[in-house]
Amino acid sequence: MIKTTITVFFTFLFFIVQQTFAQSEQEPLPLKIILTQIEEKFDCSFTYIDEDIEEVRLLGPSDDLDLKGTIKHLQDNTSIDFTILNNKNIVLSARLREIEICGILQSLTEDKTLSNATIRVKNNTTISDETGKFVLTVRDIDEWIKINFIGYKALRLPIKDFIDQPCKTILLTPEVQYLNEVILNDFLVKGINKKSDGSIIIDYNDFGILPGLIEPDLLQTIQALPGVLSVEETVSDINVRGGTNDQNLILWDGIKMYQSGHFFGLISAFNPYLTKNVQLIKNGSSAAYGDGVSSVIAMNTANEINKEFDASIGINMISLDGYLDAPLGKKSSLQVSSRKSISEVLETPTYNQFFDKAFQDSEVTNTIEDVSNTDQEFSFYDTSLRWLYQLTPKDLLKVNAILMRNDLVFEENALINQVNVSRESSAKQNNFAGSISYQRNWNSFFRSEILIYGTNYNLETINSDIINDQRLLQENEVLETGVKVNTLLKLNNFFNLKSGYQFNETGISNLRDVNNPTFRDFTKEVIRTNSIFSEAEFKSQSNNTHVNLGFRLNHFNKFYTYLFEPRISINHRFNNHFTIEALGELKSQVTSQIIESQNDFLGIENRKWVLSNENDIPIIESQQISFGISYNHNNWLVSTDTYYKNVDGIITQSQGFQNQLEFERDHGSYTIKGIDFLINKRFKSFGAWLSYSYAENNYTFNNLSERDFPNNIDIRHNLNLAFSYSKNNFKFSTGINWHSGKPTTRPIAGNEISDNLTINYLPPNSDTLEDYFRWDASATYDFKFANKTSGMAGISLWNVLGQKNTVNNYYRIDSNITTEEVKQLGLGFTPNIVFRINF
Repeated sequence: MIKTTITVFFTFLFFIVQQTFAQSEQEPLPLKIILTQIEEKFDCSFTYIDEDIEEVRLLGPSDDLDLKGTIKHLQDNTSIDFTILNNKNIVLSARLREIEICGILQSLTEDKTLSNATIRVKNNTTISDETGKFVLTVRDIDEWIKINFIGYKALRLPIKDFIDQPCKTILLTPEVQYLNEVILNDFLVKGINKKSDGSIIIDYNDFGILPGLIEPDLLQTIQALPGVLSVEETVSDINVRGGTNDQNLILWDGIKMYQSGHFFGLISAFNPYLTKNVQLIKNGSSAAYGDGVSSVIAMNTANEINKEFDASIGINMISLDGYLDAPLGKKSSLQVSSRKSISEVLETPTYNQFFDKAFQDSEVTNTIEDVSNTDQEFSFYDTSLRWLYQLTPKDLLKVNAILMRNDLVFEENALINQVNVSRESSAKQNNFAGSISYQRNWNSFFRSEILIYGTNYNLETINSDIINDQRLLQENEVLETGVKVNTLLKLNNFFNLKSGYQFNETGISNLRDVNNPTFRDFTKEVIRTNSIFSEAEFKSQSNNTHVNLGFRLNHFNKFYTYLFEPRISINHRFNNHFTIEALGELKSQVTSQIIESQNDFLGIENRKWVLSNENDIPIIESQQISFGISYNHNNWLVSTDTYYKNVDGIITQSQGFQNQLEFERDHGSYTIKGIDFLINKRFKSFGAWLSYSYAENNYTFNNLSERDFPNNIDIRHNLNLAFSYSKNNFKFSTGINWHSGKPTTRPIAGNEISDNLTINYLPPNSDTLEDYFRWDASATYDFKFANKTSGMAGISLWNVLGQKNTVNNYYRIDSNITTEEVKQLGLGFTPNIVFRINF
């Protein structure tokens, strides 16, 4: 009996152990595999997002359970919700788990807590209490928390830093803020704003869309603003209130740039995915800016260290580009961007349009009898870098570098003495620049920055003349180094004092070298400039009045000359909806571009940089004042500015004359009086704007036979009308550009050619070309690939109607001893397509 009992006991124990052992050996399975098994067993279907279940593992449900019991087992053992639509279809969704986090905000430099700071996550916002403490409920531990407090740097922290620890103490770094504030948002489209000092800020972090642009071309964007256009449809020849392009001070993170475009001027050479914003100042510029008697175009990269990996790659019908922003630990991040033309692989219709526009009427396309040009190859690239290192919460080190290059090569062919002869001609244009800056916030009311930079511009062409067995080498080089110190003292909540010192050494050389007959001409000029500047800004307690008064004192060592340049900006808001402003400035510059011959540098980029001297190129000086008033209410914006500008010290060689004054040498000035008008109406998803500029721009020269006559870029009327639509991820914009024709000089009808075989002209610029008209359109769509991957596709149509716009003309005598008009045309119908992926 006992033996039987023992046998039964051990048999029962064996089965228990076996069952327990079997269960312990069962491994958790991926939820995706379990769902597949359930689908086969119960003939049902699960719908889910892969990212929600890809890392979920659990023990499979018992075989004895029915479908509902099986679903309950899965739901109880995962953070996934199961919704049974019917007996066959079940939808899975990630269950949101609420987590409560806590923090206490304190000042880094002062022994005080920070109350009423704003703390936000994606779906929740709170403020800190009187002790600086905040409590916030979040649903995703992979999110980032954003903390903002007036007078302190914004801070982003991962929510994971708050998990499983007591209330976290967070130190905020004081930030000395300049008082200029945005007074008009969405001046044209989203991302274009006007500040209280009269400048326009374009923020590419949150930018809308403009007609004809599918990507934010930095220098094309500003041409949508009143008073700004390019008569010749290029970004390398931007005319701001009647000035020439060399009168624009173009800065990239404080570095002066002497080249701004690719395709010899058709597209911007600055990558918008690295550049955070662009500031355009037409008048009343800060005393910190020297040079640029016509305008300041200042591009800036971000000063915030990125805590997350960010990258993108894109391609359009001209180029391929990539961008990377990667954190290097907690205190540093590196940004790198690069762009390369795709013409070596594929010549698209867009490329062909750009090529024809860039090289028309140049040595590339112009040939003489028995000579032909072949194998034209053009390419461009640019690359830029920005490295940030937060030495301490108060100290920031920033290193920048940028390289841009254009290359053109072609073969000139001829049959000489029954032998085929070929010679290579080429053009290379590049600009390399770099800088190091160190910024320190000493305390809550004082900040300093020192910037050291260098920039090198070079344009080199080789022109081979087979018929005359001649080779012409031309080179224009600019080498500039500079040091700039800025300080900002916050006296109180209403006054700031900004002061500083700047030193520049600018050297410009020009070379012309001919092999047959042997001839070499090399010149080099150097100017050193020392400048001190200071300005005070006042903001009223009501925030309705902003006043900025400043001065700049320049000393040019070469001329033993001092120039005093006062600056003023006054902005006052009244009746809640009206704003008036008054701006004024005196400025000077010692660099300019001249054209000695229209055929120089293969006729592609025939302008060369030169320095002022004591003989024939004076210092350029300008005086400008403007008054404006705007009305902003109920999504209506109406703005108008009247201005007067005089620029003295220009020379005939810098104006690009192609008439009887082409080889004349004289000094003079131009005076422009004008008005800029804008009306803009914004709806929820729709916007429309109309801008109009009227300007009268006239030369006055000292010794020419015709002393007073219209400026070469005297565009009396300029009008832009555009519409934009934005809904969810779709953006669309279309608009027209119209302006009156560029001035021209016609030959005398019936007496075109004189006895000495020169053209008899009417008075300079006494006629105009036909009016310019262009209709553009563009559209983009944003979409998501995955949780952290998104994309953008877009299409643009430039000059939809294919209008043949004459942007310049001149006359020459042909082989039949008659005058021939040469017309230079703008871009024809030019489509472009872009596709971009963001990681």
